[in-house]
Amino acid sequence: MFKRIRSLLSVDMAIDLGTANSLVYVKDRGIIINEPSVVAINNKTGQILAIGEEAKKMVGRTPAYISATRPLVNGVISDFEVTEQMLKYFIEKAIASGKKIFSMPRVIIGIPCGVTEVERKAVRDAAKNAGARTVFLIEEPLASAIGAKLPIQDAGGNFIVDIGGGTTEVAVISLGGIVTSRSLRIAGDKLDNDIIDFAQKEYKLLVGQRTAELLKINIGSALPLKEKKEMPMRGRNLVTGLPEEVVVFNDDIQRALDRSVKLIIQAIKTTIEETPPELLADVMTNGIYLAGGGSLLRGLDVLISKETKMPCKIIDDPLTAVVRGAGIALENIQTLADVMSKDEEGAVPR
Repeated sequence: MFKRIRSLLSVDMAIDLGTANSLVYVKDRGIIINEPSVVAINNKTGQILAIGEEAKKMVGRTPAYISATRPLVNGVISDFEVTEQMLKYFIEKAIASGKKIFSMPRVIIGIPCGVTEVERKAVRDAAKNAGARTVFLIEEPLASAIGAKLPIQDAGGNFIVDIGGGTTEVAVISLGGIVTSRSLRIAGDKLDNDIIDFAQKEYKLLVGQRTAELLKINIGSALPLKEKKEMPMRGRNLVTGLPEEVVVFNDDIQRALDRSVKLIIQAIKTTIEETPPELLADVMTNGIYLAGGGSLLRGLDVLISKETKMPCKIIDDPLTAVVRGAGIALENIQTLADVMSKDEEGAVPR
């Protein structure tokens, strides 16, 4: 009885703790927070100045004693204390936006499928220190598949590719578990860096991360496009040290991204080779499902379909697939308990 009253007076939430963006889903309310995973710190005092959207505005624009950084690298925690503060900010913001509560929340967090037990513990500890009562972890490919409403608990093969900011997760799922998977540290951030490297090599131009991301979104592609697209690229000339602007075309950006795109496709092919034949027959019928922001790169689904000889579909609203899937697991915690790992105390979802 006490547990039931306590659950009514708490707010349970699902969190997609991403390298680029963090999203929070609150039970019965849906996604209420979608902010960059960026924290601005005063290096002199150690004080945190801003988190999320406000901190992202400071990237590349701060004085020497202020750093605006991401505390997660390739989907895992690189700075424990800063991640803890960021989690605390998101949890408190989610709680403050709803009705008054009297108990700490239960939290489900999405993690890459290739993380170590030490990295898992770091996520759990950060969430508990940030105010969570109980912490459950769900692997991102499973969460994405649930978010895409795939029948993951059936005895059939579901092939999901989640291309996030720090990692690309490739997995075959059947009977509520991952049969075979690949976690590749090549994703959205790496594509941005490819464009930065291209600008330095081809034009001796130093461009920022945000400029590279805009180029990727606006004219980037995995295949040559029929329609020519162009965009000005502004930065600092590495020879003269002066600001400079050059016009680049979609073919230039496509060439810059080509190597990383091929590595993602190779990871997909390797996973296909490791898939049991019976499940592969299902995948050939159902196709490959793409999730995550990286799946929106123009022509990527077409290229994957061409290379694998299988249909390839981008799921609805791929940017929020992980947090939606974790949210569905939260809403159906009894029936989907098997897809989540228990916390360090061995608690069972209720």
